[in-house]
Amino acid sequence: MTKITSLADLKKLKADLKSKIELREKSDSPEGRIQVKVAMATCGIAAGAKVIMEYMLEELDKRGVDAIVSQTGCLGYCFAEPTVEVVIPGNEPVVFGYVDSKKANEIIEKYIKNGELLDGIIPVNYQKID
Repeated sequence: MTKITSLADLKKLKADLKSKIELREKSDSPEGRIQVKVAMATCGIAAGAKVIMEYMLEELDKRGVDAIVSQTGCLGYCFAEPTVEVVIPGNEPVVFGYVDSKKANEIIEKYIKNGELLDGIIPVNYQKID
C-alpha cells in the first residue's frame, strides 16, 4: 500500500476507491445501464483492444455517460479485432469491428448518445436506407 504523505494523496486515494465502489454497484444491476464490452482475448489484445478499453473507460466517464465498461473473451470475430459489443437497454446487442480510437469516438457520440447505426457492425444485421 502506498504511503499517504499529504492531503492530495488522501484525496486521490478517496477518488480511486470511490470509482471502484461505483463500478461494483453499477455491475449489480447491469440490465438497466449501457454496457460496453471490449473483447480482450489474445487476438483482441494483439490488435489493440487494451487501448480501446482504456479509451472507452476514460471517454465515457469524461462525457458523463452512465455505462458499465467491461472486458469479455473472444466474440468469434478474430478477423475484425478489436471488437466492441454495446448493449443499450431495450435494444439488441450490437458488435462493432475494426475499432480504433476514431471509431470508438463515433460509437460513443453517434450510437450510444444518439442511437444512430454506424458502418462496421458485425455480423451485418441491419440494412442501410438511402
